[in-house]
Amino acid sequence: MRPLLLLMLALLAAPCAASTGEERAQAAGRPLVGQPAPRLVLTSIDGQRIDLGALYGHKAVYLKFWATWCVPCREQMPHFEHSYETAGPDLFVIAVNAGFNDSLAEVQDYRRALGLKMPVVIDDGALGAALHLKVTPQHVVIGRDGRIAYVGHLVNGELESALARATRAPTARVAHGPVSPAASVLAAGAQLPARGVTTLDGTAVTIGGSARAAPLVLVFLSPWCESYLASSRPTRAAACRRAREQVDALAASASTVRWLGIASGLWASREDLEEYRTEHAVRLPLALDDSGELFRAFGVRDVPALLVVDAEGHLIRRLDEAGAELRAELGRLTSR
Repeated sequence: MRPLLLLMLALLAAPCAASTGEERAQAAGRPLVGQPAPRLVLTSIDGQRIDLGALYGHKAVYLKFWATWCVPCREQMPHFEHSYETAGPDLFVIAVNAGFNDSLAEVQDYRRALGLKMPVVIDDGALGAALHLKVTPQHVVIGRDGRIAYVGHLVNGELESALARATRAPTARVAHGPVSPAASVLAAGAQLPARGVTTLDGTAVTIGGSARAAPLVLVFLSPWCESYLASSRPTRAAACRRAREQVDALAASASTVRWLGIASGLWASREDLEEYRTEHAVRLPLALDDSGELFRAFGVRDVPALLVVDAEGHLIRRLDEAGAELRAELGRLTSR
């Protein structure tokens, strides 16, 4: 497919239009290019163990982050499959599902429908965090020396040149990149470590810690869920809209409870979140989890998700809507 057509499709299909996917990807990749790549061990959905650190020094690596709900990802898959089929012995190609609003079954169905043959991995957030994942698709090319050579969003001449350079380069001494540890997901009942979060309005909010405070509801969201997924995932889009409306009504009546909306940084900037707040007249405080640290720490892979924290900073419940269960839980917490 011609690069110009791909660019037009990406612009039309992008969840947020404040800047193009290529601009977002290049901005995210700018501090990474030339740096040692993460030495993670991945496991494919078929159980294949892929040690990235063992590949460095022998092969170039082409990682493509994608999602089943992502329109430009689907448009680019023929190119990606061709890259895998023609990779030869000097390039290792991996399809990395972003692990956001996608289940294993949905990924398996997608692979089967498109006839994908390359290794498919579902990221737990560690690889995306290390490689500054901001959009889907996001291409990352790692040279044989273990250094990040290219980060982008489009299938264009720059990507093709990066792949050609990576596969033709001689074997080199390997750079020792960071080993990203697996996330320690906070389970129900856990005492949350104190974390400071700053809202769009500049207010500092403390999550967790031992100091007694009012109960807190963390509302994990994405500002494009309601709009972008309306056609491809209408049930999910409706759930996001319903959660927003329920939370807005409940927050107005539960004045003794603290509320904080935490937005994913995937396909979302501060400006996108501000537009979302204005468009829907959202009243609860909002913060952007630009690095994905909070989503990963709490093990949130789908939106909407609501986490209830008691006055002592313990994680009490995980819910996917602000319905009767949340009202009952808040009633119990505020009556103590």
